[in-house]
This record gives sequence, structure tokens and C-alpha cells, in this order.
Amino acid sequence: MRIGRSASIAAAGAAVGAAIALAVALRMPTPAPPRPAPKAEFALSAIPKAHVPPEEKPAAPQPEATPAPAPPPSAPQPPPQREPAWLAYAVPAPPTQGRPMIAVVIDDMGLNRTQSRRAVALKGLTLSYLPYGEELPAQTADARAAGHELLVHISMAPEGHEDAGPNALVPGLPEAEVARRLDWALGKFSGYVGINNHMGSKFTADEKGMTEVLSRLKSRGLLFLDSRTTAHTVGPAIAHRLGVPLAERSVFLDNVETVDAVRKQLAELEATARREGAAIAIGHPKEATLSALGPWLETLQAKGFVLVPVSAIVRRNLTARG
Repeated sequence: MRIGRSASIAAAGAAVGAAIALAVALRMPTPAPPRPAPKAEFALSAIPKAHVPPEEKPAAPQPEATPAPAPPPSAPQPPPQREPAWLAYAVPAPPTQGRPMIAVVIDDMGLNRTQSRRAVALKGLTLSYLPYGEELPAQTADARAAGHELLVHISMAPEGHEDAGPNALVPGLPEAEVARRLDWALGKFSGYVGINNHMGSKFTADEKGMTEVLSRLKSRGLLFLDSRTTAHTVGPAIAHRLGVPLAERSVFLDNVETVDAVRKQLAELEATARREGAAIAIGHPKEATLSALGPWLETLQAKGFVLVPVSAIVRRNLTARG
């Protein structure tokens, strides 16, 4: 009896446990399926990767720069001042130290080549070449290389019937013809400081003609040496009025063509220079002139004179006029 009862109690307990187990099973969620094992990431990271450059991104658009405001317009600047020809081509003068100055001009250069070469062989002269001489660029280049200052010897009408040469300036010419003849003469060579008149006793007394000539000299920056072939010349007065640099002849050396006559004129030149502080002589490449002139030039320094180019006396004149 006890065995049977015990068995019944055990069976009943088993039944209750089963029921409880079923009830629990019914209430619990279905277990999730098993998760796959993680991949071996350590193996991939151990494999070196090829270098891939980063993708370039387009640059961000930049805002347009605001243009700087244009500077206000300024007043037009004058062109640089060009030195006038009479200064640009002037031969430097030695210091005077208060001593009187003498300039010696030899006219009619370029025709007689032998005598012209003799003049070039001297020292410290101012040489004036006729524009119808031969091979003037070569002749004048030699003269410049030897240290001489240059002028153009411009043919102008005399009072008499002498032939002043081709393209001479004569009173009554139209202004355009004066310009053409002057331009022709001034175009024959270069490196000169100005002009002086060849003959010209008639033309240099003509106010209209001389005004036209000197106006053109001023525009070219050239000086005028008045040979003073007449006491009636209007050249100095017009040059002063127009502001043209000017010098005037003091003594002619060789109106009489002997050595003694030239020496006498050289003595007169010395006296004029001592009296006035400066003097200009004009001569020609003649035998008597060159024969007297060579030895005389060697004595100037001992006598207390300074041999200078014409431009030095022109500069002195301008300084004296203020």
C-alpha cells in the first residue's frame, strides 16, 4: 500500500514537472540561430595594401579680385632737356685762372687738302669747313680726333661781285629757300658747334635774311660767330634779341699774305686779348698764315695767354651778359 501510494505520488510529481516544463517552454522566445564565427580580420590587415592617392577635389571657386583703382591722371611730364649742340660738341677748354683767352679760327677749310692737313696738324684751333669741300665727313672726323673744334663756313653774299660759292645766302630769298640752302650746308658733316659767315658783307647787313638764319640756328642749338666782314652787320643785335650764343671776330690775320704781316696781326691779337680779356682771330690755310702761326702758338703759355676754342669765349660772353 505504501509502495503504491509512493508510486502514485511520484507519478503525480513527474506529471506536474512536465506540465511546468511545457509551460515554460511555451513562454520563452525561440533561441536565435547560432552566429557565424568572426572573420580573421587580423589576416587581412597583415596584407599590405597598394597605395591609392587620395582623389583630388576641385578647388573651390575664388571670388574675383577687385581691380585696383586707376591712379589719377598726372600732368604731362616735359621731355628730358637735350644739351644744345654748341655745348654737346664743344671741345673742353683748359682752365684760364684769370689769364686772357685767345681763339684762332681757320676758315675755308676742306678745299685745299694739303693746306687743310697742315692746319689740322697744329694744336688747339677752331676749324671752319666750307660745305662744298670734298670728303668732309672724313676730313672733319680727323680734325675732331686731333682736338679741334668745328664750325660750318656758310657762304653769304658780299657787297661786290665775288662768287661766294654754291647755295650762297643772298638778300631777298624766300624763307623756304633760305631754309633749304642752310639745311644743305649743315647736312654736309656733323660734330660742329655753329657757323660763321664766308664773305657776307651784304647778307649780314640784311635784317630779314639774318633773322631767318639765326632763328634756325637757335632751333638747332648752334652758335654764331660773326666774321664781321662789314661794319654794318646786324648779326650781333639779332643774335642777342633771339638768344643765340654769339661771338665776334677781333682780328683778321692774313688780309696781307706775308709772314711779317701775319706776325703783326698776331701781335694785335695779343694786345686785344690783354685789353678785353678775350680775343678771336680769323685766318685761312695759306702758306704765310700757317708758317707764322705754328711757332707763335708755342709762345702763348709763356706770354700768359690761354688758347681756347671759340665755344669757350661764347660761354664767357653769356656769363658776362648774365
